[in-house]
Amino acid sequence: MTFAIIKERKNPPDRRVVFSPKHLAEARTHFPEATFIVESSDIRIFPDEAYKAFGFEVLDDVSYADVMIGVKEVPIENLIPNKKYFFFSHTIKKQPYNRELLKAMLDKNIEMYDHETIVRKTGARLIGFGRYAGLVGAYNGFRALGLRDGLFTLPKVETLADLDAVKAELDKITIPNIKILLSGTGKVANGAKEILDHLEIKHISDALYLTSQFTEPVYGTADVMEYSKRIDGKVGDRYKFYKDPSGYESNFMPYAKETDYFIAGHFYGNNAPYFFTREEAKDPDFRINLLADVSCDIDGPVASTLRPSTIEDPFYGYDIKTEKEVAYDAEGAITVMAVDNLPCELPKDASEGFGEAFLEHVIPAFFNNDEREILKRAKMTENGKLTRRFNYLQDFVNGKE
Repeated sequence: MTFAIIKERKNPPDRRVVFSPKHLAEARTHFPEATFIVESSDIRIFPDEAYKAFGFEVLDDVSYADVMIGVKEVPIENLIPNKKYFFFSHTIKKQPYNRELLKAMLDKNIEMYDHETIVRKTGARLIGFGRYAGLVGAYNGFRALGLRDGLFTLPKVETLADLDAVKAELDKITIPNIKILLSGTGKVANGAKEILDHLEIKHISDALYLTSQFTEPVYGTADVMEYSKRIDGKVGDRYKFYKDPSGYESNFMPYAKETDYFIAGHFYGNNAPYFFTREEAKDPDFRINLLADVSCDIDGPVASTLRPSTIEDPFYGYDIKTEKEVAYDAEGAITVMAVDNLPCELPKDASEGFGEAFLEHVIPAFFNNDEREILKRAKMTENGKLTRRFNYLQDFVNGKE
């Protein structure tokens, strides 16, 4: 079996790759029966020469490979029929902008394995760039704070060599007396927490966060059963919530009245209650004035996230009264950071972390008869049809949703 590391073709360019040269060499050592080749790329964080130095073939044409491994969506015109593909397709939530991509994969008889669908039996993600999204997102929020309030100047992450350099910049600043809320408990939230802990901001209990004021910066964390509650007044169950959140309503306003800087690191499922609405943001006690929306669900659970922002221009403002976009430093506005490709700012670290997980969980499945059923769960399409697990996308494919 031949695996190809393919060139990223989506714009804006993405410098990440699933396997660094080092991790690809480890894969070759562990699985000598496999062949690994690399498609030439002039944008990848690791240059072609780095792969050649490890003895890999770097080619302009990798179309003979059996398995194509990339990061972002492959343009429809570049999809090769009858192949296995791994990349983020951004289709499993029925994203309308990628409906044609999903249709094309079916038409071209492609076996699609979305990185988001590589999960444990419990449904927990096995691989991803979540930690790096959380790291960069939290940093960017502090960068916005410094710029907006004239407190300090942090450089863009994309100008720094690696995570160590990012943390070295944070060592130079002093955080003012603010209260920070972090939502979520997964990889994204843990990445953001890593930044907060590096800054030595004290983590306080939920009860203290909601009832007390401090003379130093502090942060609290809120999981789904804190910021959501059952409508019928009974005690909630997070696992039942994940399966069906329709019987729940938001319990976020008590946090919004105590928070200056909100880092949204949660996963938002279909039909889950919003965190706060545009009307709720107009409450005179609503306190949030800075938002790092790492989850970045547009015009959804976080009302002030009107659109994704970009690495080039990461901040904008949300005017609470007019519900319109304004300058990020406009008086009375919520400053929003909603970059939707945050790990791209830290391509070296993100690629190395991703490759380590991909080597541990995915490549072995091709050679151990998929004993953990990782490939079986992840496979979205086969023989021109959706697999049973992803049948819910059929109406979306047909254009009925």
